[in-house]
Amino acid sequence: MFLSNWYQLLKFTNNSIGDLMKNISIWKDNIKNNKYKELDKNADVDILIIGGGITGISTLYHLKDSNLKIILVEQNKIGLSTTGNSTGKLSYLQNDLLDKIRKNFTDEIASRYLKSQLESINMIVNIIKKEDINCDSEKTKSYLYTNKENEIDKIKNLEKFLINNNIKVYHSNINILKSKYMISVNDTYTFHPIKFIQELSTKCNHTIYENTSILKIKKDKSSYICYTDKYTIKAKKIIIASHFPYFILPFLFPIKCSLEKSYLSASKAKTKPISLISYSNPFISIRNYKDYLIYLSNSHDINKDICDKKHYQELLTKINKLNLKSDYLWSNIDIITNDGLPYIGEIKKNLFIGTGYNTWGLTTGFLAGKILSDIILEKENEYIPLFFPKRKNLNQILGSLNNMGKSISGYLDGLLNKNNKIKYDKINDKYILIYNNHIVYENCPHMGCKLIFNEIENTFDCPCHGSRFDINGKCIQSPANKDINIKKNESYKS
Repeated sequence: MFLSNWYQLLKFTNNSIGDLMKNISIWKDNIKNNKYKELDKNADVDILIIGGGITGISTLYHLKDSNLKIILVEQNKIGLSTTGNSTGKLSYLQNDLLDKIRKNFTDEIASRYLKSQLESINMIVNIIKKEDINCDSEKTKSYLYTNKENEIDKIKNLEKFLINNNIKVYHSNINILKSKYMISVNDTYTFHPIKFIQELSTKCNHTIYENTSILKIKKDKSSYICYTDKYTIKAKKIIIASHFPYFILPFLFPIKCSLEKSYLSASKAKTKPISLISYSNPFISIRNYKDYLIYLSNSHDINKDICDKKHYQELLTKINKLNLKSDYLWSNIDIITNDGLPYIGEIKKNLFIGTGYNTWGLTTGFLAGKILSDIILEKENEYIPLFFPKRKNLNQILGSLNNMGKSISGYLDGLLNKNNKIKYDKINDKYILIYNNHIVYENCPHMGCKLIFNEIENTFDCPCHGSRFDINGKCIQSPANKDINIKKNESYKS
């Protein structure tokens, strides 16, 4: 029986807190990399997959038995970008997303989306068993709650929708985070996302290259020519499985979505298995992992309220109220589509995309790999038309207009935001940022926005489209595909 008080879930151990908080995702700590090599020659393939997160690796896995010549390239290390910053939940109880889809489309469309999430979870669980993947997977009861009076009827209505779709739903009046109404389901899971990605990659029969960035793509008759800094890859078909595609045309992706940033903490705390999420935004998400409690909150539009330090301080205040201390602290950025459905499919002849998962990238990203592989293999898949990326509706149009305004807002925030820990200067008429002995260019190479220094994670972040760079200027998150470290021949003198 679930305990009636949230605080009873925690068995405090005062001496178990680490002396030093780590500003990285808990999934990235002490993880062993597979050490795939960098592209070291020109290549000619049938399929090129760009991106080594859950979408790219899932696509590669589902194509592993084909006779096609396939390679996957990852800008950094597989699984360490957005997938490695997630909460590691596999759930179809997805805050208010189902209701957004019902509002923007119909109950029938929402039912099909719900079915897709159930099938994705089952696929992942079955593959974990079939391939004997050790990724700390655990069947976990998931709770959806609200502490707002005006949301009680909304959750009750969602409860009816789930029941009508043959979902067994439970509810209780238990007191968790001052909840006023709560429902739960039993058939959801949690796991270690990086362990899953890394082990799944070893089950694929095709080549993976890490630390390989595609700088540009050109159409050449019946093929595409993809350029790295040293080599080219000729591919008949390309699957863009990166978090945010670097190119603007042909899809105009920067106006097809907005970006949401969230802040996460992992604290030493022995708890009963739990997966909890609030209904509305900015939402709270909680889960356990071994002897840790993972807590996500303070989600906000990346173009608004951009002070990371303030959001981290607010998160730590919430953690402290639970008598916990943060052992790990990190952030994540999710792509939010204009109408609530992801973008999966063909955007131009032989050019495919899988992105826009509305904060639920583990289930939908894995499903995207199955859909994209079925398109390549010319197999039927009922979700191909559902997630068709070039769909047109009023929400797409209005959202695109709104997102153009957000991009302008992000650009202006970058211009106005100054950090007293950063020195601002120029080299050969190019603006630079100086932090201690680290010198980088000030402009994001994606679309030229001014970068902002994130002093908690020691990264340079783009407030327009979410690109991120480490303290040495290495690009660690798309859409940027170039580093911002200054050239060797451009010495700086203060």
